[in-house]
Amino acid sequence: MPMLPKPSPVLKRRLGRTWAVARVLIMLGIWGAVAAGLAGLWFTWNMPNPAIAITQTRRPAIRLLDPAGHLVARFGDVSGRVVLPSALPAYVPAAFIAIEDRRFYQHGAFDGRGIFRALVSDVIHRHVVQGGSTLTQQVAKTLFLGNQRTLRRKVQEAFLSLWLWRHYSRAQILGIYLNRVYLGGGAYGVDAASRLYFNEPASRLSLAQAAILAGLPKAPSSLNPLVSAQAAAARATEVLDAMVATGVITPEQENVASAQLGDAASPISRSSWFALWTMQREAPFIPEGEDVTFTTTMDAGLQTAAQASLDSAIETQGAKYQVSQGAVVVLDARTGAVRAIVGGVGDREGYNRAVLARRQTGSAIKPIVWLAGLMAGMSPDSTVLDAPLNLRGYRPHDYERGYHGEVSMTEALADSMNTAAIRILLRAGGPRRVIAVARSLGLEDHFPDDATMALGTGAVGVMQLASAYAAFFNGGERVTPYGVTAINGVAAHVPAPVPAVPAGDARAVAGMMRQVVLSGTATVAFIPGVYTAGKTGTTQDYRDGWFVGYAKGEIIAVWLGNDDNAPGKELLGGSLPAQIFKEVAQGL
Repeated sequence: MPMLPKPSPVLKRRLGRTWAVARVLIMLGIWGAVAAGLAGLWFTWNMPNPAIAITQTRRPAIRLLDPAGHLVARFGDVSGRVVLPSALPAYVPAAFIAIEDRRFYQHGAFDGRGIFRALVSDVIHRHVVQGGSTLTQQVAKTLFLGNQRTLRRKVQEAFLSLWLWRHYSRAQILGIYLNRVYLGGGAYGVDAASRLYFNEPASRLSLAQAAILAGLPKAPSSLNPLVSAQAAAARATEVLDAMVATGVITPEQENVASAQLGDAASPISRSSWFALWTMQREAPFIPEGEDVTFTTTMDAGLQTAAQASLDSAIETQGAKYQVSQGAVVVLDARTGAVRAIVGGVGDREGYNRAVLARRQTGSAIKPIVWLAGLMAGMSPDSTVLDAPLNLRGYRPHDYERGYHGEVSMTEALADSMNTAAIRILLRAGGPRRVIAVARSLGLEDHFPDDATMALGTGAVGVMQLASAYAAFFNGGERVTPYGVTAINGVAAHVPAPVPAVPAGDARAVAGMMRQVVLSGTATVAFIPGVYTAGKTGTTQDYRDGWFVGYAKGEIIAVWLGNDDNAPGKELLGGSLPAQIFKEVAQGL
C-alpha cells in the first residue's frame, strides 16, 4: 500500500492558522448569538403582550354639568364611538396622513426615506426637529409603550410595529390609529375628541375641525383648543398646508377652511378653578372605575367673567398697586350654592387662594362687629364716639387720621372708623362675644382675643367670608358653600341654611352696608339701578385689599394681595377690589 506524502511544514502552518481562525470565528459566532439573545431579552423582557395591550380599557370619564345640563368641564378619558375610516369624511383620515405620515400608502411598517429625511434635518439643526415615525410606529407607541424616549423603547417599538404590520392590513392600522390616538383633554380617538372640542360626532367634522384634530398628536396637551385656541388654529394651518402639498385638497378649499379656524378652535368647555375645587371635594364619592356625571351649581359665563376680570385687573393695574395675585368667590346668598371660584392668576391647577389661603380681613370683619353690637341692644342710629383711644398703650387710629366725634353706627361703618369699631366691640361684650358671633356664621379660624379683632387682624378664607356675609342678605341664616346637586342624575345631599342670628339685626347690617356703597368707602361699587351693598377691607401696609358685597342675590368676595405677604401700594378695598366686584356684578 503506497504511503501518503507527509504535509510540508508550510502547509501545516497554513492549516493551523486556518483552523485557529475557524475556531475564533466559531467562538465569536457562538458568543455573538449569546450576546444577541441577551440583548434581545434585555430589549423585550418588559415588552407588553400586544394581543392583550390592544384591548386595554380607558380611564373613567368624569363630566361636570351646569344647572341647565351643559358641559362645563371634563376629566379622565373621553369615551367616543369606534369609527371606521370609510365612515368619516375623506378629508379626516387624509388630514392625519398628510401631517403625520404622507407616504403611508407607499411604505411598510417603516419608512426608510422618512427616517433619512428626519435624520438629515436633525443633523442640520443640531437637535430633534423632525420625526421619522410612521403611523404604524405611532400605533405601536400609543397602544403599547407610552412616550418614553429610550433605546429599549425604540427597539420595542420596532418589534411591535412589525407585529402590527403582520397581523393587520394597512386600512386596519389606520383605523386603529384614528380610534386610539391621544388628542388631548383626555380624548382618545377622533370621535371622542370631536365630541369634546366641537360637541359633534366625528362623522360630522368640517375640514377646519379635522385639521385641528390632525394637528394635535404633535403636542396634545398644549395644542388642544381647551388650552390655547390660537395654538390649535396655528397648528391646523400647517395641516392644511400639508394637505395642499399632497394634493388632498385644493388651495381654494384651504382658504375656506382657514377662514373657519377661529370659530372651530373655540372650545365648548374649559377647565376652571371651580371644576378643580369640585373634583377635590367630590373625590370620595366617585365610584372606582366608573364614569361619573356631576350636576353642579357653576355658572360658566360668570366663571369666565370673574376670571377675566381678575386677570385683567392684575395685568393692567397690578404694578400700580404692587400686587400680583387675587381670588374671587361668587355664591348664592340664599342657599350657599357656589356660582364661580377664581383661585388666582396664572396656573389654574396650582394653589387655590379662594379656598386655601388665610388672609387678614382688615375692615371687612366690621359688619360682624356691628352685628354683635346690634345683638347687644344697639341700633343703626345708636351713636358711638370716633375719637382717640388708648387701651393699655394700644392707640388705634382711622385711615385718614382724623376723627368725627359722635357718629351713628351707620356713619361709622360707611366710613370704616376704627376707633368707633373698637368701642362697638367693647359695648357688644368684648372680643370673645364678637368671635362667638363670627363662629355662628361659619368663620372657624383663629381670631385674636383682644380689641384688634375689631380691625381685622384675624385671618380667614375668601370662601368663608363670602358665606358669612350671606347671612346679612338672607335673613340671618348660615349657609354652607356647595357645588354639586346631583351625581349621575341622583340628587346629592345639599346642606340646608340654618338660622344663626336674628333676622332683623342681619337686615339692619345689610342696610348699613348699603351706605358703604352709596356714600362711604366703596362708591366705586355703586351700579345705577342695581341694589349693591358691601364692605371694604385694607390691612397694614396695604398687604390685603378686600371687597365683599351683594348684588342680584349673589355674594361676591374679592381679595387682592401677594402670596409672600409683601406690602402693596395704596391698595384700598374701595379701589381695585371694588372695581372687580362691580365688573362681576354687572355680568350677573
